[in-house]
Amino acid sequence: MSGKLSQQNSYTIADECSAKHFLSDPVRAVVAALRSLTLTNPSLVFDERNKIIYRHPSSIRDSSSKISLICGGGSGHEPAWVGYVGAGLLTACVAGTIFASPGAEQVRACVAHRLPKDSKGLLVIVMNYTGDVLNFGMGAEKARAMGQDVEMIVIGDDVGVGREKGGKVGRRGIAGGGLVVKVCGALAEMGASLKDVADVGRLVGRNLVSVASSLSRVHVIGQDVREADEEYKRMPYGTIELGMGIHNEPGCEQFKTDLPGIIKTMLKQLLDQNDKDRAYVKFEKSDEVVMLINNFGGLSNLELGAITDEVWNQLTADWDIRPVRLFQGVYNGSLNGLGFGVTLLRLADTGLGKGKSLLELIDSPSEGIGWPQAINIETWGQEFAKIKDTKLEGEEVKPSHIKVDPDQLKRALTAAVEKVIAAEPLVTKYDTMVGDGDCGAGLKRGAEAVLASLASEPPTADLLASFAPIVRAVETTMDGTSGALYAIFLNALAHNLRAQDTGTTQESTAQLWAAALQKSLGDLEKYTPAKPGDRTLIDALDPFVKTLASTTNMKEAVVAASKGSKNTIGMKPGLGRSVYVGGNAWQEVPDPGAYGLAEFLEGLATGISSS
Repeated sequence: MSGKLSQQNSYTIADECSAKHFLSDPVRAVVAALRSLTLTNPSLVFDERNKIIYRHPSSIRDSSSKISLICGGGSGHEPAWVGYVGAGLLTACVAGTIFASPGAEQVRACVAHRLPKDSKGLLVIVMNYTGDVLNFGMGAEKARAMGQDVEMIVIGDDVGVGREKGGKVGRRGIAGGGLVVKVCGALAEMGASLKDVADVGRLVGRNLVSVASSLSRVHVIGQDVREADEEYKRMPYGTIELGMGIHNEPGCEQFKTDLPGIIKTMLKQLLDQNDKDRAYVKFEKSDEVVMLINNFGGLSNLELGAITDEVWNQLTADWDIRPVRLFQGVYNGSLNGLGFGVTLLRLADTGLGKGKSLLELIDSPSEGIGWPQAINIETWGQEFAKIKDTKLEGEEVKPSHIKVDPDQLKRALTAAVEKVIAAEPLVTKYDTMVGDGDCGAGLKRGAEAVLASLASEPPTADLLASFAPIVRAVETTMDGTSGALYAIFLNALAHNLRAQDTGTTQESTAQLWAAALQKSLGDLEKYTPAKPGDRTLIDALDPFVKTLASTTNMKEAVVAASKGSKNTIGMKPGLGRSVYVGGNAWQEVPDPGAYGLAEFLEGLATGISSS
């Protein structure tokens, strides 16, 4: 059965548990993930028995002049908090199992055996969750009993749960904790006293607010998918949960809204001073602010970037706040959570003087995979002159002597691209079966751009001048392989039409078009090895061009293109994504590119005949 799926329909619990993950054993997953940190940062050591990641003693310069910092919590939030161990950040981190606090014995082992013996104090940083506070509190007391100077910071930055509901428990700690760790770690690296580091850490906490939203529940490694399905039912399809916690805790409210709508609500919870239940930090227009956009772990970088853009636009337009620093990525994850959080930090005065402001501490260098710092500090500080966003005009087109009926050209092209737009659902269906599903959308974008171009730059009697904006519209809107092929072919066609300009007024005849099309097909062959029989758009283009050249009859050429498209049904692919996409759907449907082109040509012929 090696390498093959079982033909039986019965599943074991292990099958159910691993249905959404490559690993089914959560303990093994945690240990392996922790061990990997020593591979990505050679200055780290892994205590597997106690699940502690700590800095190698020889990597800490002058440990007697510095305090030690420890943090920790349940696994599943990577890179927090184990990813924050390194120079300029944490000295050590203690990890629990997935979403569970590490035990008291683990914390005791870290305090007693995994920190420099000569450090001048210990700062314990934890998120505000009961298990973490109790177990790390025990570690703090153990260190005090051993004669160490100890301070403990409990971070609560979430505003999703307001004062009334939070009660005695208070705010939960979420992604904003990363900023506390970054500031405290930088200050400790400079040799600051335990009191100063703890005071500044608490200052950050008092000026920190976060809130998160999610589209679905998290699936935990090792969890039976049937149990997970029950969790998912708590969030109806099409809803967004606001105030979502990082352990599958429910949020404060569910909404049916779009991205701008949920961000508007999130920013209101973070910033509205009239909301007395949540107005934890008073932001003034003169304040400098740091913003952090946290990915729960399940969002693509593309989507996260779009979210960041929307948050920035609303924050600057509606609240007149323009952050001086912006961090985006996974800082405090929730396994595969389809959610994100927004954190805002008001930069208050540390009172420690030059070099030790909150911004300088955030900017200071560090070594931890959880705090990637790709942008140079000088780049943030430089004033870049605003470049005017002007419309890029196409190159001026040299007039030609080849004449065309502009109304006929517009009717023909309009009929052709409208045919393509109508065919998009079917083209997308075909391409989803045999490719990556983007062909229909690409053709539709190009067709809609041509329609817009015909409206904004109507054709004139000059064929080449009328043809240029059509080519430009296709070039700028169609991407992917099809877009490149169309752009090359259309530019070659423009060149080969102009090559037939005799310098005296002439009409654009079928013979003129046929000659230009034949030469353009040859030009296209310089850039693609595709031939008829490879199951590509060439299977429709080639017979169209050759039939038009031999007959100068548009209708016969279109029939040939349609036949070429239909012949791709059952044709084994020789080029394109279909070659390596699994399955045999190519036996049932035509090539999407060939089908789309055939539809365009059929619409073109209809438009010409109706003129």
